[in-house]
Amino acid sequence: MTILRTTLFGLAATIPLAASLAACSPLTAINALSSGSASQVTRGLAYGPLPRQKLDVYAPKIRTGSVPVVVFFYGGNWTTGERADYAFVGHALASRGYLAVIADYRLYPDVHYPEILQDAARAVAWAAMESGRHGGDPARLFVMGHSAGAYNAAMLALDASLLARHGMHPHDLRGWIGLAGPYDFLPIENTTTRPVFFYPDTPASSQPINHVTAEAPPALLIAPLPGRDKLVNPQRNTGGLAMALRAHQRPVTETYFDKVSHTTLLASLASPLRMLAPTLDAVSAFIDANSKTDNAGTPQGTGMRESSATRQRPATAQSPATAPSAATQAAAARPATHDNTPAP
Repeated sequence: MTILRTTLFGLAATIPLAASLAACSPLTAINALSSGSASQVTRGLAYGPLPRQKLDVYAPKIRTGSVPVVVFFYGGNWTTGERADYAFVGHALASRGYLAVIADYRLYPDVHYPEILQDAARAVAWAAMESGRHGGDPARLFVMGHSAGAYNAAMLALDASLLARHGMHPHDLRGWIGLAGPYDFLPIENTTTRPVFFYPDTPASSQPINHVTAEAPPALLIAPLPGRDKLVNPQRNTGGLAMALRAHQRPVTETYFDKVSHTTLLASLASPLRMLAPTLDAVSAFIDANSKTDNAGTPQGTGMRESSATRQRPATAQSPATAPSAATQAAAARPATHDNTPAP
């Protein structure tokens, strides 16, 4: 969060309020600076009987009909996090015309893998059943997450057993969005993360990359350029998962930004920090492309890898035509040393 605090100090010259907020927690400051004028917020809805099984809904104030639904999971190394801290994400998505669902979920040490994911699946099932009451269209349902939350989103999209407990299937999702997510992180080096996954007895089934099949829904994977994320290796995780998806002929858009870190990638969704990266534009383009009602059952993911002065692909990425197999490509994406899992 030091980077966020530094960024807020930098904004002080143009946004007077930032000077007084920079002493607050970075997420508190970002929320205070983010406009919620386009959102109608309903807080504290229960998706289960337990205290952590609650969510907030951010609906666009102006809409002409039902809108796409995005369930967002925050990071925090599966040990910390509060949905209220991510109001800026809800406001950002609502400002683009989507119904945003920001869900809490149980954390370690109260629960481990896979109970954390069972909560995430239950929140998505709630969105499928109840989002229509808030103006959402459950037929246009997406999951999204950052860091550990991107892992949650990936597992819901790739491991069919999680949604099956609620009578759902990954193909009920129009797509999923991962921001700087860990998708292939064995052996676990982060000592905080190890007990969450029963290390050293971590099951291989805990890794999203091991669940890639020809049934995976379209994916948008966004990360900082390799070298800029000190917590989750973009080349191994984002690049490796993208190659595995392409090997199964699944639509995936893989995007890298050069002016953000692991933490500020998410912060760039907030209105005062969008100069850092066009993250919200990329998310909106993906949701809109995969929400077209005349293309139901024909997702619009492109399989593209964006490349420009600010968006580049890792050197290990290959075109689908040259990729021999998922196993070969996943192995090629793994660097000689293993990255740490996230602790944003």
